[in-house]
Amino acid sequence: MSTVVSDCFTIGSIVATRTCYNEHIEGEVLAFDPQTKMLILKCPSSSGNPKRHDVNVVNLSLVSDVQVKKEVPTTTVPDPPPSLNLHRLNTRVRNAIENKRRLVSALSACLDPEGQRLFMAIARVIEDVSWSGQSIRVYNQVTITPPYKVDNVIGETDSKSYNYIRKFVERHWREQQARTDPTVPTVNQ
Repeated sequence: MSTVVSDCFTIGSIVATRTCYNEHIEGEVLAFDPQTKMLILKCPSSSGNPKRHDVNVVNLSLVSDVQVKKEVPTTTVPDPPPSLNLHRLNTRVRNAIENKRRLVSALSACLDPEGQRLFMAIARVIEDVSWSGQSIRVYNQVTITPPYKVDNVIGETDSKSYNYIRKFVERHWREQQARTDPTVPTVNQ
């Protein structure tokens, strides 16, 4: 499908490619693996932020056109890549794993699918949510007992967290009902 311009791309060169989906990708070469024909390009950010970059991994076997826009001489030594903050990356990985474990254990704690749906909806917004038997605990202040309706929200009625969770549960059930019965108006309608 493709004709590769050269067997090797120098790091720092500017390369433009057109994929088999007619997508144009242009950027600076960060790495190239000739065995797998994988090219890694650093491109301007799709969000428009000049301080950030997109990194695209391009399979040259699926590219219809490759052009080297600016070749960097092989005599120049490329700048070393910026060092990674490994502590920050490890913290992000640990947090992501912990969140997934928490959600998996939460789903296995409750057999009621309605309770699971409400728990997942709350967990998307609030991190401090857990199961206490068959009840959902939020902020360790508010409890939602089966059948997980608005009337089953228990806590100090004058606290902000109680009022917020009560409104959250009310909105959740209204949206659930709207999904099953399209004639029911939702908040946005």
